[in-house]
Amino acid sequence: VSLFLMGAQSALFGPVKYAILPQQLREDELVGGNALVESGTFVAILIGTLAGGIVVSLPDGTLWASVVVVALALLGYLASRGIPAAPAAAPALRINWNPVTETWRNLAFTRGNRTVFLSILGVSWFWFYGAVFLSQFPAYAKDVLGGNEHAVVMLLAVFSIGIGIGSLLCERLSGGHLEVGLVPFGSIGMSLFALDLWWSSPAAALASGGAPLPLGEVLAQPGTWRALVDLVAIGMFGGFYIVPLYALIQSRSQPGHRSRIIAGNNILNAFFMVVAAAMGAGLLAAGLSVPQLFLVTGLLNAAVAIYIYTLVPEFLLRFLVWMLVHTVYRLRVRGIGNVPETGPAVIVCNHVSFVDALVIMAACRRPIRFVMDHRIFRTPLLRFVFRESRAIPIAPAKEDLRMMERAFDLVAEALAAGELIGVFPEGQITGNGELQPFRPGIARILERTPVPVVPMALRGLWGSFFSRKDAPAMTRPLRRGIFSRIELAVGEPLAPEVATPAALQERVATLRGNWC
Repeated sequence: VSLFLMGAQSALFGPVKYAILPQQLREDELVGGNALVESGTFVAILIGTLAGGIVVSLPDGTLWASVVVVALALLGYLASRGIPAAPAAAPALRINWNPVTETWRNLAFTRGNRTVFLSILGVSWFWFYGAVFLSQFPAYAKDVLGGNEHAVVMLLAVFSIGIGIGSLLCERLSGGHLEVGLVPFGSIGMSLFALDLWWSSPAAALASGGAPLPLGEVLAQPGTWRALVDLVAIGMFGGFYIVPLYALIQSRSQPGHRSRIIAGNNILNAFFMVVAAAMGAGLLAAGLSVPQLFLVTGLLNAAVAIYIYTLVPEFLLRFLVWMLVHTVYRLRVRGIGNVPETGPAVIVCNHVSFVDALVIMAACRRPIRFVMDHRIFRTPLLRFVFRESRAIPIAPAKEDLRMMERAFDLVAEALAAGELIGVFPEGQITGNGELQPFRPGIARILERTPVPVVPMALRGLWGSFFSRKDAPAMTRPLRRGIFSRIELAVGEPLAPEVATPAALQERVATLRGNWC
């Protein structure tokens, strides 16, 4: 009865603790809030496991454990009194006491938004993955490392610490904003280090038949340390994976349905964990070892990740953009707050290299539909990026008048729908590093759909691998640009009636300065 009621309390607490975050936090605080919740959760699990083992081993341990649990419940109640008031998002909602129909209804809510539903499946897969590892720690500690119960606690500790570190690092790597590009990054690490854990486990294995070793002797084995590093890395990349997914579910769910969507998420999480337990038991019964079970899980993780990213290309697109500005360049952004958070606007910028649009996409958290020369869609990687970001191909009138007219129609439709449009008014990548005259296409866009115009300037990309300095772009890999510092300066929006090509060119030139 006690366990049942604790589960029921968790069923109430889980949806509330995640659904309340968007009500209390700004958009730039949401990732950090989720990071603290995730890291705090796993650190609490770790501390509770350690403390529970110590308390129950004392004389009258059951009594002391009961006293501690009741005391923690009281402390939790007192802490809950400090939670700020959160008005009901759907005050007219009635409670349905039928668990079958309510469960089905909650699952139906999760399917209302395709991206949210697939993100929920991604979260559930994380709990599947984690359940396999957590459930096998006792067997791994005994059969592979040759340790006792203290080795089990050690494995749980390093795994939990890894998730805590990854969750907290996630906010820093995402710049304080929701960055779904970290999800593929996390899944790659989860698979690679699971494979290494399987590969390194034979080196840590002991001859069977001996008594369990104390923790000091287990740590004296070189193979143990490699296994611990793998577990920390798996947990850390798991933090990169899970935190953006939770933030995405919260930010893209309708406020009135958010708690029920997260409740549906918890239902699927529990189902996936049950399936994980069944799979683990079945594979072990079939003769697989625990390291081989980890190998299977790592391979399944790669397959599931590839499948999800084909269904939601936004994850892979943001990953490619994130990798560009965090591995190839060091991007500094000034004035990004000048981009309106909602509503239509046109973004204009100087055109220095083939990756200008990607850099701007990385800096701006709102999706941008760029108007691009149709020939750039022939480049394999760029074709994928611009197709999935719904870029609008355009051609000169003398080359394809119909395509040009279609492009202006699509721009007008996008602005009418409240989207951001990105334009490079020079019409081509600079060949000498200087600004080229702005063409009248921007005036035609604003004449048809008057919206604010946000000027931007890229600095530091001239002379990079993707620019045309001294040679065709992408032909000289040792050019300046790898790990170099680049900047994106964003100016205040201009009203459409004053945003002439000449005025915009002057504003962009001022933002760029002498550094191209």
